[in-house]
Amino acid sequence: MNATSPSSEGRPGFLDASGLRLKIHPADAPGRFLRWRRIVYALLILHYLALPFIKNGQHPAIHLDIEARRFYLAGQAFNAQDVWLLVFLLGAFAFGLVFVTSLAGRVWCGWACPQTVFLEGVYRRIERLIEGPATQRQRLDAGPWSWDRVWRKLLKQSLFVAVSLVLAHWALAFFVPAPQLAGIVLHGPAGHATLFGWAMGLTGLIWFNFAWFREQFCVILCPYGRLQSVLIDRQSVIIGYDGKRGEPRGKALKVLPAGVTPPGDCIDCGRCVRVCPTGIDIRKGLQLECIGCAQCIDACDEVMDKVERPRGLIRYDSLVGFEGGQKRIVRPRLFAYAAMSVLALGAVVLDVSTVRAPFEANLLRAGGTPYALDGGLIRDQFELHLVNKHVEAADFQLSVQAPAGTSVVLPQPEVHLGSLESLRTPILVAVERKTWGGPFDVEVHLRDRATGQERVVTGRFIGPPVVR
Repeated sequence: MNATSPSSEGRPGFLDASGLRLKIHPADAPGRFLRWRRIVYALLILHYLALPFIKNGQHPAIHLDIEARRFYLAGQAFNAQDVWLLVFLLGAFAFGLVFVTSLAGRVWCGWACPQTVFLEGVYRRIERLIEGPATQRQRLDAGPWSWDRVWRKLLKQSLFVAVSLVLAHWALAFFVPAPQLAGIVLHGPAGHATLFGWAMGLTGLIWFNFAWFREQFCVILCPYGRLQSVLIDRQSVIIGYDGKRGEPRGKALKVLPAGVTPPGDCIDCGRCVRVCPTGIDIRKGLQLECIGCAQCIDACDEVMDKVERPRGLIRYDSLVGFEGGQKRIVRPRLFAYAAMSVLALGAVVLDVSTVRAPFEANLLRAGGTPYALDGGLIRDQFELHLVNKHVEAADFQLSVQAPAGTSVVLPQPEVHLGSLESLRTPILVAVERKTWGGPFDVEVHLRDRATGQERVVTGRFIGPPVVR
């Protein structure tokens, strides 16, 4: 039995009798869902390839500079102080995914997950181009190591490695700007051993995953499939088999002999199993190995057309719908999941658009003694910490306000900072001891020349006890 034939023993089609993995060769299943999936895959891949080259000002749309802890996303600049936004952003994505799963099952896995997009949209298409359709690939793997098999395997794996190299370097382009990365590649690995190591390691991982591991990532490693038993209820739209209509299975007969129970619409051809990328039999009900790719729907509809029976034996529907009950797509839990996702995303948008300042400033007391006595003067030393949160470079104007009779040394009243650059500059404040009347506040006024926004940070000037 090959890996894409239904098992009569109730085990998955990707395992043999001893529990070892069988290589899956999913057959082609042309149909409306395949056409739409290919369009979606192409758009997602093009979007992935274009992102490193889309610029917003001087920076790419996504640039994650881990070494400098500077992050640019959709025209906004972030640093380590903004890590809390990542929590809300991940929360919005998580609740959004939960919402989609509760509404439409594992549609994410079959239509948008990078594992499926690149496996079905790139690697398996290369495999089909070189080794032919599923039956030919099965014969090739089962046959001897002839010259025909050798050159096909070598060419296929060479293309797999080449594509993996491209994808790995494109992934690195999110951390190193594409023009800079291209220069590094042209100059060779000698001067950038660490980056070269990351590129080769990532290439090997991508090649291993898409050339061999494949559906095992979805079946064994990915936790999302195991969460569907919690996230999906009886009203969730899933891909399933209409047992009421399909059973009992049997060949399509134009003339039914007397006394014979008419068979259902399922002719038990096994076509739905042979096209499944994880090798399951959808007729056994909802399974965690199902990635919701809809290839079984296209395959079954094709067979139904040939035997002149209505389409939809395998279709998108809810468990209640398959049982003939009343479907109710809109449910309270969906509103709860959607609300949580919107609230988390709203917190990020609100902070970025209104609350988040274009610069950060703090006035800190310098280390050492809290104050110093210098003849007839009391001196306090402060340190201003200024961070430019603009995407581009910006100029800032600084001034200090203190009570009359106070002398101030401000080394840099005008400051120019690049994007996400920071500055620590000392500020010296002194008063005459004979006029010392107790602690007072020192205000540092900062003005962003680009936006006109102003901010005041305050420090407390302290000295020796006042003698009355």
